[in-house]
Amino acid sequence: MDKTILDKINKYTQNELSAEDLYTFNVILCDNDIDRDFECFSDDALEELKSLFIGKTGISDHNPKSSLQNARIFDTEVVSDPSRKTADGRNYKYLKASVYMIRTDSNKDLIAEINGGIKKEVSISCSASSRKCSVCNCDKNTSSCNHIKGKKYNSKISYTILSDITDAYEWSFVAVPAQKNAGVTKYFSSDLEISVKNPVSDSFIADISSIEKDLRRDIIRLSFIKGGEKYVKAVQITSKNMNINQLLELKKSLDDYSSEKNTSQLFNNNKSSLSEYSMK
Repeated sequence: MDKTILDKINKYTQNELSAEDLYTFNVILCDNDIDRDFECFSDDALEELKSLFIGKTGISDHNPKSSLQNARIFDTEVVSDPSRKTADGRNYKYLKASVYMIRTDSNKDLIAEINGGIKKEVSISCSASSRKCSVCNCDKNTSSCNHIKGKKYNSKISYTILSDITDAYEWSFVAVPAQKNAGVTKYFSSDLEISVKNPVSDSFIADISSIEKDLRRDIIRLSFIKGGEKYVKAVQITSKNMNINQLLELKKSLDDYSSEKNTSQLFNNNKSSLSEYSMK
């Protein structure tokens, strides 16, 4: 581990720790794209959150109990992705955080779940003093307008732009985040194609196995959004023998549905009561 990283982490510790004491990973906290609640952070808000999230703790399901504190952010960065656009055509940006945990007997299972892609999705808690309508620029903190989030007005989608961030409280591992891209930063490519005719190495096969697990977990989450627990069970059965390409197509169709459906009634302040499932 680089000494610069150790120095940043040791600013938060009582005793100086070594690389062997630590487990580090990256998460995407939030981005400037339109989320499931038809809200988005402005580019300026990402820069404000970049500073505010330094040193903030990581918990689970936004539960403020101190016993659930398991990680802390030691560095942040706003990243621009020139190859990608937001849903309304803006340049895509996201806030990445570098996180550390102490290696202990009590959190070794959590570390294993992070490494295995089980604990991946995250959500943040913060305050925004400005919440403007994307259609008329009305600030919903001080007044109201007739534009309904998720509907289009003269081909322009209505959503709320969050800015002027006043505080950042914490970030949490959750089952279903409001922002689709928030989570531990390991992703599969949506244009992945696999041919059984091509020879592959053992390491490639291992990568594909990891990708399939990620896909199946994402499909579970999106299935819950579409139809709840009964729909999840039906999708589990029908997708059991699907290959990678078929799973990609299924996820794309579910993802398209969730981006069109206003799910604000399902999620309250990024909290979720979604049960844990495993695709067999």
